[in-house]
Amino acid sequence: MILIADSGSTKTQWCIADKGIPIQQLLTTGMNPYFQSPGEIRQEITRSLLPAIQNHTFQTVWFYGAGCASPQGNKLMTENLTALLKAPVELGSDLMGAARALCGHQPGIACILGTGSNSCLYDGKTIRQNIPPLGYVLGDEGSGAVLGKLLVGDCLKNQLPRPLIDKFMQQYRLTPTLLLERVYQQPFPNRYLATLSRFLIENLSEPSLRNLVYNSFRSFFLRNVMQYDGYETLPVHFTGSVAYHYRQVLREAARSLSIDIRQIEPDPMPGLLAYHAQEPTE
Repeated sequence: MILIADSGSTKTQWCIADKGIPIQQLLTTGMNPYFQSPGEIRQEITRSLLPAIQNHTFQTVWFYGAGCASPQGNKLMTENLTALLKAPVELGSDLMGAARALCGHQPGIACILGTGSNSCLYDGKTIRQNIPPLGYVLGDEGSGAVLGKLLVGDCLKNQLPRPLIDKFMQQYRLTPTLLLERVYQQPFPNRYLATLSRFLIENLSEPSLRNLVYNSFRSFFLRNVMQYDGYETLPVHFTGSVAYHYRQVLREAARSLSIDIRQIEPDPMPGLLAYHAQEPTE
């Protein structure tokens, strides 16, 4: 029996599995060693995860997480997980998790569009190239956080029709002062901005909002995917809530740049279950 975790900036999805068959699934908040202290991560595991899995023992824990691409992040998460779960831990980035889930053992370009965004060129075994995502301030094109940031900026700078601005502010009970305080003075502004991006999907028939989403997706392709060798012929796959819920607009943006999108999955867990069922000893 194994435990697989897919951890992004907002949530961590856990799945207990036996030979590729899911036994139990649960959610906790996101665990990112880049943004959270060791104490905060341990507290979340102890409070939200351990009570739900206390009757299980695991051969291996596979943890794929945002912030786990660096040696420091890997060391922090491995120490915490090993101590608390009392099982061998194999750690990988959320991007490696996406690549294994989407591509399996075949080459391709794996992309994540959720609260944040990321992408890589995958050769069927390892990540060969990764354009740095840079976070929602400098990059993360097409992500929920960036879509929310663009929406808020357009509202506060009067770049959208006034009825649409009023509808947004009233629906979320916001004022310009409250928005600025929440973004600049409260923790996890990326998560908050991503929640506001839901307004876009609810009003995607509005041309100004559809263009905002479409242009952000084009920017993702131009600044990330199109820098990988062979992007013209390799299959491009996506996972993440933003990719899935906006998949029609995402495909339109890809077609405008002659990019071939194959899979668009809401999350990588089914693919990870299949991958580790085939490779139980990896």
